[in-house]
Amino acid sequence: MELSDLGFDEWFGAHAAPLGGEGRGMARVSAVDRGSYLIRNEMGEVPAELAGKLSYHTVDPADLPCVGDWVAAQYYDRGAAAIIHAVLPRKTFLRRRAAGETAELQMIAANIDTAFIVQSCRFDFNPRRLDRYLVMAADGRVEPVVILTKTDLIDGDELQRKLAIAGSATRARVIGLSNVTGAGFDEFRQALRPGRTYCLLGSSGVGKTTLINRLMGREAFDTKAVSATGEGTHTTSRRQLVLLDGGAMLVDTPGMRELGLAGAGDGIDRDFGEIAALSAGCRYADCSHEREPGCAVRAAVESGELDEERYASYLKLRKESEHYGMSYLDRRRKDRAFGRFVKAVKKQMKD
Repeated sequence: MELSDLGFDEWFGAHAAPLGGEGRGMARVSAVDRGSYLIRNEMGEVPAELAGKLSYHTVDPADLPCVGDWVAAQYYDRGAAAIIHAVLPRKTFLRRRAAGETAELQMIAANIDTAFIVQSCRFDFNPRRLDRYLVMAADGRVEPVVILTKTDLIDGDELQRKLAIAGSATRARVIGLSNVTGAGFDEFRQALRPGRTYCLLGSSGVGKTTLINRLMGREAFDTKAVSATGEGTHTTSRRQLVLLDGGAMLVDTPGMRELGLAGAGDGIDRDFGEIAALSAGCRYADCSHEREPGCAVRAAVESGELDEERYASYLKLRKESEHYGMSYLDRRRKDRAFGRFVKAVKKQMKD
């Protein structure tokens, strides 16, 4: 196996050059669990820990290694373990606002080519929640593909209606799939390419882990049946990058009950591209698309050109992202100022 088989390309090579030397090699983070890491290189997978300097100088937890990151690592104990000294820049990423009333960002995965956004056709189907996942993917410049699972639980007419709803919410590809009958599974499998990295996103119980087991041809990971109410139960407890037989890589993630946004304005504009295009016709360049006269977006809603629910979803996500985004930037500025103060004090003590 070569590093290129794990997704390492010229872009990463250029960023890795300054971080080499001192017996360090490049590796990819394959799992993170409560501060413990697994990294994979050409030879295989080994446990790793953060170097003290990296841990101490990293102020924001979002800057610590996450699944999919490329890192500079130094091996010891005959290659059986490693120390992570640096994290390479991320080409793409998936992140959310941490659960609760906080402005902190939580990394889900890095350097992902395609995000499979998984929703069940029955209990979990929620177009507005789908909007959140699509904005998350657009914010990190990750290609989205929508997977609607459990198609065997609804009739054909209902399936076509939900496929149409999902398709109208995004320009992304939509695949209907059943883990019971196997319908749609070949289309899903053919979407996977060697050397590319994919991530499964969705609530608990929508069938993400079952999909991985089916791809691997064995019960490699535990699954549980959904509850009597139809709600999912947590099975996956950590994010983990799995190398499939065909050469593709797939990241499974725990189900997410909360999917908050912060500072995702660019992602919102990319996902709601039709609204961004309409805004070019607004009277005011800084139009909020709410009460200003001459708003082309509201005019499109009133004429029926723009779906009212999608417009409402856009406003809600934009306000949430702006509110928490400002709080996050303010906290980062304070953290940097405090870091500079600590360094100045240390320098004075040395002098």
